[in-house]
Amino acid sequence: MELPLKGITVLEFSQYLSGPSAGLRLADLGARVIKIERPDTGDAGRKLAIKNLWVDESSLLFHTINRNKESITADLKNIEDLALVIKLIAKADVLIHNFRPGVMERTGLGYAAVRMINPKLIYAEISGYGKTGPWKNKPGQDLLLQSMTGLALTTGNGTNGPVPFGIAVADILCGSQLVQGILAALIRRQRTGNGALIEVSLMETLIDFQFELFTTYFASNNQPQRGNVNNGHPLLGAPYGLYKTTNGYIALAMMDIYQLADAINCPAIKEFSKNEAFAKRDEIKTLLADHLSNNTSAYWIERLHEHDLWAMEVLDWENMSEHEAYKVLKMEQVIRANGKEILTTRCPIKINGERLYSDRPAPKLGQDKKVILEEFGLES
Repeated sequence: MELPLKGITVLEFSQYLSGPSAGLRLADLGARVIKIERPDTGDAGRKLAIKNLWVDESSLLFHTINRNKESITADLKNIEDLALVIKLIAKADVLIHNFRPGVMERTGLGYAAVRMINPKLIYAEISGYGKTGPWKNKPGQDLLLQSMTGLALTTGNGTNGPVPFGIAVADILCGSQLVQGILAALIRRQRTGNGALIEVSLMETLIDFQFELFTTYFASNNQPQRGNVNNGHPLLGAPYGLYKTTNGYIALAMMDIYQLADAINCPAIKEFSKNEAFAKRDEIKTLLADHLSNNTSAYWIERLHEHDLWAMEVLDWENMSEHEAYKVLKMEQVIRANGKEILTTRCPIKINGERLYSDRPAPKLGQDKKVILEEFGLES
């Protein structure tokens, strides 16, 4: 299958997660992604080892988010290296960076300058807080953004204090939004021949992520509050949340509380009116939690499903991966690097019924420089 972005060349001036995650998705879709890295050290993500897991001189995390890319080194403060990079930019389709505001401008590679070199270029950049305002130079780190945008006050119970997501949600979402902007700009360029400047920030991404909550806040002037019992969503009433059973947990989504009462034989819930499912959610959830703690997850799920109610068991990854529903998705792939096999996930997109796999490992620092310079007719 010919991938849709075949023939598109992307220069990735990015590090850590947000920019590289965007480059990864473009590579999965067929683009040629060339990382432009600092000599000697490269992308700082090479040394970001989660649980001290390494593949070679680079971390396992780096390999999972930079597979299927190429790498050249360039010191942008060196006149000769900068000249080579400018020549590459003249031939590229997309440029991605996630440096703080002003960094690329100081190297002479800001959008205004680059547009003169290649007016058809899609110039895509990620910042932490936007390019203006008093926070523009603060560190754009995922946990900090979750905290500063109120996202940490949406998870867990109201009695827990702030609870962050257990993943780099800002980085990955922001990278995804950057890809959306890039693809839209490429479509427009096909019609008009014009390039574009695409700007996203971690802060705007997480505000957009919470659009339901912000819209409610704008309408009421009150920030939605988490429930104190089994909170699943600040805007939803009982029974929405997770509940302990004798051998695990189950998740209950939106449902009529009277139907739920019949399904699990819990008549105490019917002491509340349906209209009180939100106003008295903590009281209702307390009753539910006590009732559901008396039997197994499988027992409750069977009864809930018999009544067509939205409920599922809470699974860990081992149990999920053993389930046929997981196996049929074929989400796993193996990449080989430094004589090691790395089991990771594939691109979640299917095109014309075909899954997108790529077993090409992340590049060693600068490994493709000679080949790329020769191919592009450049002198080192």
